[in-house]
Amino acid sequence: MVAACGVKVAKISGRGLGHTGGTIDKLESIPGFKTEIKQEDFIKQVAQIGVAIIGQSEYLVPADKKLYALRDVTATVNSFPLIAASIMSKKLATGSDAICLDVKYGSGAFCKNPKEAEKLANTMIAIGKHMKRDTRALITNMDEPLGLAIGNNLEVKEAIMTLKNKGPIDLRELCLEAGTVMLIQSKQYKDKKVARKALEEVLLNGKAFEKLVELVKAQGGDVTYLEKPEKFALAKYVIPVYAKKTAYIKKMLTVGLGEVARLLGAGREKKEDKIDFSSGIIVAKKTGEKVEKGELLATLYTNNESVIEVAKTQVLKCYRFSKKPTKALDLIWKILD
Repeated sequence: MVAACGVKVAKISGRGLGHTGGTIDKLESIPGFKTEIKQEDFIKQVAQIGVAIIGQSEYLVPADKKLYALRDVTATVNSFPLIAASIMSKKLATGSDAICLDVKYGSGAFCKNPKEAEKLANTMIAIGKHMKRDTRALITNMDEPLGLAIGNNLEVKEAIMTLKNKGPIDLRELCLEAGTVMLIQSKQYKDKKVARKALEEVLLNGKAFEKLVELVKAQGGDVTYLEKPEKFALAKYVIPVYAKKTAYIKKMLTVGLGEVARLLGAGREKKEDKIDFSSGIIVAKKTGEKVEKGELLATLYTNNESVIEVAKTQVLKCYRFSKKPTKALDLIWKILD
């Protein structure tokens, strides 16, 4: 969306581990898509089409990989200064003039509350300022999944729908809010309302989706999967999970849902594990919504028959219900801009 508005976007992304999903894994669910690109080709692509998304390579912030291994064996993975250094080293390595961060909090995030997330965000902003980069952050809620899809090609299909202006409301809103910050940072737009309107326009006129097609084509992906998302592989087993009672959804355990998705095949326990791109979860109901007994709560996708019963039991445990009406979650807690 931002690239479709004429701003150049260079991004280094990671793979998923444990309950977390990785952008690189999601993109690689598009047949042929390559994320290992030489630095000069990365820069050339950004210059030519305005956007590139690559994975970390041996040539890019190589010290970070060694430091992470050291943190793993010294129980310092949870150190805020080291987390900030790890994230910002990759952001700074792209050579971008401006950096926009989405710092999550809640049951699916490392930071369990918004104050912790704000502290981490401010540490990263301070690093960015020290390096003379315009660095800003959104503090956003991860007490439920963003959108409805959890899993690799399931999320790609959801992103395609969002870029066609048909995606889930919360995913669309976060994209518009983060995109607005990025357009202001680019200095091509001075007014937030004008910037947001420009983003809404590229969703409506199809230019945002066209930019995705350009990106995928430039990185070797088969663009026919974008034009016909039904071409993506569908898991052998598609299992509906129904509500056991009529109630309101009070809370969702995002970490638990991520773990169920991993069990189904969508994630990895160790870096060497292989991912099944077609597995995952589509949630049908979210926090604040009423669900009737026997109504669809979620749909599980897997190619591993042996995990189905455990996954069905576990996914039900990821929901907390109330007899009384409950509120939908606020998506964005604060924007540090």
